[in-house]
Order: sequence, then structure tokens, then C-alpha cells
Amino acid sequence: MTLLARLDRLPLSRPHYALLLLGGLGYTFDGMDAAVVAFLMPSAQQVWHLDNGALGLIGSASPFGFLFGAATAGLLGDRIGRRKVMMWALAFYAFFSVVASAAPTYEVFLAARILAGAGAGAESAIIAPFLSEFVPAARRGWFVGALAGFFSFGFVAAALIGRFVVPTLPQGWRIAQVITALPVLMLLWWRRSLPESPRYLLSRGDTAGAERVVADLERRAEEATGRPLPPVPPEAASTALTPAPPTLGLLSALRYLWSGTMARRTAVTWLIWFVITFSYYGFFSWIPTLLVERGITVTKSFEFSIIIYLAQIPGYFSAAWLSERLDRKNVIALYLTGSAVSAFWLSQTSTPVPITVAGAVLSFFLNGTYAGVYSYTPEVFPTWIRASGTGLSSAFGRVGSILAPLIIGLSAAGLGFGGVFGLTTAVLAIGVVCTLLFGLSTAGRSLEDVSEPSPAAAASRRGPDKKDAVR
Repeated sequence: MTLLARLDRLPLSRPHYALLLLGGLGYTFDGMDAAVVAFLMPSAQQVWHLDNGALGLIGSASPFGFLFGAATAGLLGDRIGRRKVMMWALAFYAFFSVVASAAPTYEVFLAARILAGAGAGAESAIIAPFLSEFVPAARRGWFVGALAGFFSFGFVAAALIGRFVVPTLPQGWRIAQVITALPVLMLLWWRRSLPESPRYLLSRGDTAGAERVVADLERRAEEATGRPLPPVPPEAASTALTPAPPTLGLLSALRYLWSGTMARRTAVTWLIWFVITFSYYGFFSWIPTLLVERGITVTKSFEFSIIIYLAQIPGYFSAAWLSERLDRKNVIALYLTGSAVSAFWLSQTSTPVPITVAGAVLSFFLNGTYAGVYSYTPEVFPTWIRASGTGLSSAFGRVGSILAPLIIGLSAAGLGFGGVFGLTTAVLAIGVVCTLLFGLSTAGRSLEDVSEPSPAAAASRRGPDKKDAVR
């Protein structure tokens, strides 16, 4: 398809960086929402006299909402468009964040946190597959890794809110949640600035719409660089794009993702998401509380948490840089290995400063893994099911984020501090082995080259099982 070749040969320039900023700000506020709960938990425990089990439910509330939001967003993104889903998800998240801030009871607070998590999960799941479809293959790993890096800014912002808002202002934990709802103001910007994905438009048969988006990007890229655009490679002009089925539901999506041609890449992707999300949420949801239990004051624990969260920033962006130099699966395996070693180190420490240092190193590697995962996932699924594949992978990962705070909350007394992070080490080690053995090589290849099935496979999908495929 000549349009796709025209899109892929564009140099990375101002219009791409504008998309990076727009999507990155969305991830910043998603990260803030995910992280701020750790700083709300001590206040909620005090206000409602909660035990560790009830606290674990609060830690699992947003991830539980994330699961349903991510799965729903992916399916809707492939049916009604990535752009619409992203904007509505943001509005939904902001509304229920405000509801949570005013919650009169633990039950209302818990329900609102679940629904806010659904909005954040929907937005989080759609941004990477959406924006990856605009970026040339040679720079896609860096772009999506850097895009995911904006999560780290949200975590640092949440840590600053936890340190300077939650403990210092009356009802500070409620005010913190109002602050996390502020991104609703971005809707006005997004509505005017975000085009729909030309790959999505082509998959729906809207060639004229895709032409308008690509032509506008070409014009803006030429203005930004001040040079004529490079020619379209002749061999790329024949790139095929599998048409989308008329409708796409959960069962038909799952049936295709677990079909013979897709089962291996789906299984590996889901496993990676589970491993990293289990480890990530198990660590970040409980680290302030675990620090307090080690005899550190709440204020000091929040200060240590800021240091740990700051380590996310070089973690994300170093992995984004490496994604252009190593295959994505190797970046994931490298940072998972660093995470496993760091988690084991953390399990062997018992005093505040070593805990903080080991925690910062673990933070660096966990978030570097996420940069690789966010780059890798959209690349392995065809355009017509890319948002669904990414959303369902993210949703399965959220099972890990739901289980982790509960398992740690219920088992911390028996396993102890060291046992909790020893368990995390084992989970991460499984992820390393499976990624290296079964992961797909994607670096430097066009999305269609990596993910579009052969004509025979496409015909098979639309052949005898056509009713199932569009059910």
C-alpha cells in the first residue's frame, strides 16, 4: 500500500514529537493515578480503621478497573477508532477520580477507585498501539519506549504529592485525588490536535480519510525539516494490509489471537505483561507501607519513595535508547534480569538506606522493562486487531497487578520483607527465560512485515470460519 510506504518513509520530526507529547501527557496522568494510591493507603487506613486485607483491596482496586478498561478499550479501538476511545477514557477517569476524592465511606471510595482505574486502563491500553501506527519502523522502538517513559513523570509527581500534599494539608489525601483529575483539561487540546490513525482508517476502507492524514503529516514534516521528503521505496509500495472484519467481539478476538498462527506470540506477550505487572504493582503499591513497617516515619518513607520513583526516568529512557540498538525482546530480557537481581538484593536488606538504594535499582529495571514491553506489544498484532491484542495483553497483565497487592498484603506477615521480594525474584526469572526462548524479533521491521498474516493465512481467517471471525 503506497500510503503506508509514504507514512513509513517520513523522517521523525515536529509532528511526531507533538504526538509524543500528547500521548506522553496521557501516560503521565495514568502513572500518577497508579502511583498515588500508595500514598493514599496510610490515610485511608487511619480514617476507616482498615486492616491489611482491606488495604490490599484498595491497592488492587485501580488495577482491577485497569483490567476491564484495557480489554474494553482495545475492542472498541478496533471498532470505532483509537482517537475516540482515548478521549472518552480520559473523561471517564477524571470524573471518577473526583468521586473518589469526596467518598464518604470506604465502600464508595473502593468503587470509585475501580471505575477511575477502568478509565485510566482504557486510555493506557490505546495510546501505544494508536501512536505506534504513525512512526517509521527505524525509530518506532525509541518512540514508543520514550512514550512509555512519561509514566515515570506521573510516578514522580505522585511521590511529590504524597510528600507535600497528603501529610501537610487538611484532607490532603482527598486533595491529591482532585489533582489527579486535572488532565480532563487535555481533552480540549486532544480534540483539536489528534488525527485518527491512517492504518486504522485503511483497515476500515476509508482510503480518502487516510490520504488526508498522511498528506497533512507529509506537509508538516516537510515544513519542520525544511527539506524535500525522501522518495517512497519501490519495494515498500506493495505492502499489504489485511482488511478488518465487519465487526469484532471479545470471543472472535480471542479465537484469532489463540489460533495456530498467533498462539505463540500471544502467549509470550501475555506472560511478559503478567510478570512485569505483578512485580511492578507488588513493589510500588506496598513500598511506602513496608518502609513504615521497617520503622521509618511516614514522611521519611515518602521521601525515600521519591528517590525510588526518580530512578524510573533513566530506566525508561535508557531502554528506549537500547530499543533502537537491540531487538525489543532482548531489551525486555535484559531489564527483566536486572529486575530479578535487584529484587533479590532487596530481599536481603533490612535498613533504610540499603532498602532505598536497592529499591531505586529495582525501579530502574522494572520501568525499563515496561519501555520494551510497550514497544514490543503493538508490533506483534495485525492492524485490524492491534488495539484489541494490546488491550487484552495489558488486561491479562492487570491480573498480576490485582493479585500482587493482595498476595503481598496477606503473606507479608508470614513471608516477611525478604520473602516478599524473593517471590518477586522467582516470577521475574520465569519471564526472562520465556522471553529469550519464545519472543518474536521485531526491531527495524515495518508493522505489516512483522504482524500481517500471509495472503493464505488471511484467506483462511476469512474462509470457512467467517461467521466465527465476525461474530
